[in-house]
Amino acid sequence: MTGGHTPRSRRRTAALALASALLALSACNGPAGSGEGAATPLPVASEPVPLGPWRLVLDEEFDGTALDTSRWATCYDWNRDGCTNSGNNELQWYLPQQVSVRGGELTLTAQRHDTRGSDGKTYPWRSGMVSTGRDQWYGEPRRTFTYGYVEASVRIPAEAGMFPAFWMMPASRFTPPEIDIMEFLGSTSTVHMYVHWIEPDGERARQRGTFGPADFSGRFHVYGVLWEPYALVWYVDGVERLRVTNPERIPDVPMEVLLNLAVGVPEAPPAAVDEARMQVDWVRVWQH
Repeated sequence: MTGGHTPRSRRRTAALALASALLALSACNGPAGSGEGAATPLPVASEPVPLGPWRLVLDEEFDGTALDTSRWATCYDWNRDGCTNSGNNELQWYLPQQVSVRGGELTLTAQRHDTRGSDGKTYPWRSGMVSTGRDQWYGEPRRTFTYGYVEASVRIPAEAGMFPAFWMMPASRFTPPEIDIMEFLGSTSTVHMYVHWIEPDGERARQRGTFGPADFSGRFHVYGVLWEPYALVWYVDGVERLRVTNPERIPDVPMEVLLNLAVGVPEAPPAAVDEARMQVDWVRVWQH
């Protein structure tokens, strides 16, 4: 994919081939990796193949002209006329009007615009996010997942100061644990991958992998994580980039899927940047 919308037949073929490869992958216990060394490519099939025990349980193509709000919320669980992630000191206030669907793609738009949040603070940016979680704290999540293969085709913005992410948080609304399938922190050429957990002594801990340099803003790339009880394996464009096999570090709770375009982590955008867009072609979740 080079930035245009890929016909569904081609995307479906690629997804079926990947699911078959995952079936073979999940049956083996490969060596643990740090994410910094050589990568092992997945097998590639040119035609659709049987899925075996894998089932496609979420297949979001973003067809139509509006977000399917039966599948997606546009804020965190603490939504009150919008929201933000104050724990990261982010600069944006998330609003539903910053989320749009057109031409088979989801677009999250960040704009420099002073926005008064319901927390009483004024944020210099407004932006968009989607989640399979709740509309509000006491609501019910739309969809949660425990184990499986989670993937999305995403084109990140080229503008500096943006913090695009594709990740998973517990349906309990408290983190860690947390699985960051992809994050871009201060650079569009290096993708970061994390798992966060709590140690037996109560201390927070994390393991990180990175991959780059690459031109991630120049076209769509596919980011995925295989989440099994015995392993977490991250992929970028079908190639393994990080593997975690310590069971104490692997979440075992229902989790929500999120995509967001945060602003100002680790640094604020330069004065010349007033707008940025994160595009999502599709999101899928496979489970046994």
